[in-house]
Amino acid sequence: MMRWDPAQYLHHGDERARPFFELVDRIGAERPRTVVDLGCGPGRLTAGLRRRWPDARIRGLDSSAEMIAAAQSAATTHTGAGVSYEVGDIGQWRPSGDTDVVISNAALQWVPGHRRLIRRWTAALPSGAWIGFQVPGNFGSPSHRLMRELAESASWRDALAGVLRHDDAVDDATGYARLLLDCGWSVDAWETTYVHVLPGEDPVLDWVRGTGLRPVLGALEPAAAVEFEAEYAALLRQVYPRRAEGTLFPFRRIFCVGHAP
Repeated sequence: MMRWDPAQYLHHGDERARPFFELVDRIGAERPRTVVDLGCGPGRLTAGLRRRWPDARIRGLDSSAEMIAAAQSAATTHTGAGVSYEVGDIGQWRPSGDTDVVISNAALQWVPGHRRLIRRWTAALPSGAWIGFQVPGNFGSPSHRLMRELAESASWRDALAGVLRHDDAVDDATGYARLLLDCGWSVDAWETTYVHVLPGEDPVLDWVRGTGLRPVLGALEPAAAVEFEAEYAALLRQVYPRRAEGTLFPFRRIFCVGHAP
């Protein structure tokens, strides 16, 4: 199983947090009973939902035991009653009868068949419920294209065959809008490209270490992982040159918010 590093994931935390709050701002639920954050990671953003919906039961779910341990540890000091975290598979999750809001921030791209899951959730959620999700739309960007090309090169193809998914991992905003409309829900879908100015040495490599590069690092022995990273970093520097102000890193994200009749 691929292991996640909460500390690495929280590098560039401000940039990763912004889409979450822009997504939540478009969810119009006033007094939901239960709010579920699917793929909650280390829980830092999930805890912020308490301020938005102070009377709701907030639940965070993530498949990574490391992420949930970090969330639970932080919750003991920073979060009041009514917020809980548990290890679980998004693909097996089912909404309870009082689940009024479902949020998923940058997680569904890891779940094969998530469009089918969304249809299942819309059928099970109560009248007036909300779904809001955001997925990265950067599978065709240079950062991911170069990673795939290197993984498919003669030096690495045997060790990394089938490890990386391609650009069919997510749909575009129109596709997700069509999906929710077909389910009988109203929908608000959009795309945004953020241009992050990242500090430090090899910041794009540092960014993808916390997310998209995890399958590669998990498939290789430590020495091979270091070698792959060095080759990959050299390619990234050519495409994302460092400026005095930092490195410009465009990042497209896809948002969708649905409301049940």
